[in-house]
Amino acid sequence: MEKKRSPELRILAGTPGGTPLVQDYLREETHVCNFYGRSFRDPACYRDQAREVDQRFHWDARARAVSMIQSSSGPGGDRLKRFVEEGGYFVTTGQQPGLFTGPLYSLYKALTAIRLSQALESLLERPVLALFWIASEDHDWEEADHTHLLDVQNEIRTLRIPPQEGPPNRPLHRIPLHEGLSETVESFLQALPETDFSPPLFDLLRNAYAPGKTLPQGFHAVLAELLKDLPIVFVDSANPELKAASLPILFRELDAAAEHELILSRVSSHLELEGYHVQVPILKDGVNLFLEGVEGRDRLYRDGDGVRLNRAGTRMGLEDLRSMALEDPTLLSPNVLLRPIVESSLFPTLSYVAGPGELAYFGQLKELFQAHGLSMPIVYPRHSATLVEGKIGKVLAKFHRSPESLARPHHELASEIALEEVPSEVRRALGEIRGALGKGAGALSKAVQEIDATLKGPVTHARNAAFAAFDEAERKILQALKRENEIALEQMEKAQRHLFPFGKPQERSLNAFYYLTRYGPELISSLLHEFDVALGNHSE
Repeated sequence: MEKKRSPELRILAGTPGGTPLVQDYLREETHVCNFYGRSFRDPACYRDQAREVDQRFHWDARARAVSMIQSSSGPGGDRLKRFVEEGGYFVTTGQQPGLFTGPLYSLYKALTAIRLSQALESLLERPVLALFWIASEDHDWEEADHTHLLDVQNEIRTLRIPPQEGPPNRPLHRIPLHEGLSETVESFLQALPETDFSPPLFDLLRNAYAPGKTLPQGFHAVLAELLKDLPIVFVDSANPELKAASLPILFRELDAAAEHELILSRVSSHLELEGYHVQVPILKDGVNLFLEGVEGRDRLYRDGDGVRLNRAGTRMGLEDLRSMALEDPTLLSPNVLLRPIVESSLFPTLSYVAGPGELAYFGQLKELFQAHGLSMPIVYPRHSATLVEGKIGKVLAKFHRSPESLARPHHELASEIALEEVPSEVRRALGEIRGALGKGAGALSKAVQEIDATLKGPVTHARNAAFAAFDEAERKILQALKRENEIALEQMEKAQRHLFPFGKPQERSLNAFYYLTRYGPELISSLLHEFDVALGNHSE
């Protein structure tokens, strides 16, 4: 549903696309819901989930969960006290920490979790907070070290922090930023406009990404400040207390690795039999754990009565692995499939707000949750938004285009627009010529049959050559129109860079600060307003 929140900016809110599995989940197809469990629209399902959570989380368990949360101020921090006393719940979400908060969808995830938590607090009459899990143990530096934004010339710029000194494949929380950091921060700020909103935002970025800080620390500082007036708290996956508390779950996964591989393989086979793609392949002998070793964060594989580190190729016994993890719990970490189970084990989680990729792999996890004695949280799709500025709206109106139509390659749009600009008399004349050619060539082909049947070939060849000549003439007409409309087509290309940079929705590429410096804090409140949560609505 589209609403105009400002004369300068339209927010087109909805739900992001995804694989056929995700689309069927959003439609609540019965055969797909079997992979997920409870409905994300049905209030009764949230009540059921709350009862299951209450069986595992008494006062002391909630108090321990709260102790692992990073320091919070504002509504999030104020409510933690009564969260414990009144038996509160979390709506969780999370993300790998991108540079300067990365793409827009990181912000959208947090805002969706906040809106859902508010709706569930009203439904359950118990405290419900949004909890953002910062995946600081991730080791994919090349995915996290950059961001994209539109500069003041409407050109896409990619800002990147160069590789930092030290061994490869380290978790992000172990990489203090020094080399090239200040230059990247200043280049990013120079690409943004100076407005009434800029000074505090620029100060925030300079402080959050000061030399010696890590990407996770910067990500948390920025997102927490942007959302400081909203009921959300944050947890770092590398928090030492959290790591120590998660060891029993990780050890249980280690002991049951073979059994859990069979469970996940069976679910994957069922998904494939239903015609769906499996988001996370199940690797033979793979353990859903990483161990930090000489080659950085390394995936574990079963090897006889021990395990093998994938990159290092070294083998170690299970007791040695346990001893190492007990001495330093930060060394052992869950993979993408086990991480949600760790989260639900440590925090009283009602629902997880997921993007399209996460929605897909959660379809693999219900039985793994059950193997750990848990009920999988209700998976709620994050909201999507397309931000259409006034200048882009004018271009769309001029060419009578919807934002979605700009997802196609530019050359296709340019040809389509040029074709629309062909004068009606030219289109009519070309149509008449082609019609006459086809009719005349057909009559001639029939007539020459009585003279010599082989003459049909030259006639057909001549007809095709004539059609090709007029096709070429039409192509040159379109080229001339494209040249004539060059400025207009440049405007369309600019609109595509704003709405579909790199051919992808803007939320998957563009940084939020392009919009925050132009529209200020009102952007946050406008997005929150648009991200409506209507529990009990079972219609599409």
